[in-house]
Amino acid sequence: MGRREIEYLFIFKDMATKKSQTKTARNTRTRVTHEFPALFDDNSEVLLLGSIPSPKSREQGFYYGHPQNRFWKVLASVLNEPLPATIDEKKTMLLKHHIALWDVLDSCTIIGASDTSIENVVPNDIATLLTQTKIKHIFCTGATAHKLYEKYCEAATGIKAVKLPSTSPANCAVKFEKLVEAYKIILSV
Repeated sequence: MGRREIEYLFIFKDMATKKSQTKTARNTRTRVTHEFPALFDDNSEVLLLGSIPSPKSREQGFYYGHPQNRFWKVLASVLNEPLPATIDEKKTMLLKHHIALWDVLDSCTIIGASDTSIENVVPNDIATLLTQTKIKHIFCTGATAHKLYEKYCEAATGIKAVKLPSTSPANCAVKFEKLVEAYKIILSV
């Protein structure tokens, strides 16, 4: 084996090692604690609940931060607003329409961004949030958030939540137009 072949062998071995390490990191169960507060004001009437921020959202410092998540595009369409680009624009858009935003969980163990891997949960105190607002309607942005809300929060809040389809890239089978139609329910309350 010549020098050039040996160099290529080391390059490919290094690439395989890095790929394996990345895959292992993505498959590692970690304890995640919610890093940013609920978005609401005393005029909030509707609460949208996710499960827990994804790694990309935690990296961005705000909800639904993954660039392929369709949440902000869907809401902008439903609310007939321009697509917000900054965190401040996102906050302004929601509060203008009396929408609060939070997650069901304060902390949990999770593998990457996989909601199906969530275990060891500590729920957020949603009942206390409701006492500070005019919220009478709760919508969960996905099946896992809805299931967690029903199990850990519904008895304390006394409000049944409506399950909306997830806007996550993992739910790409649901077309954008169908998401917009489903999310229009938040306008009818």
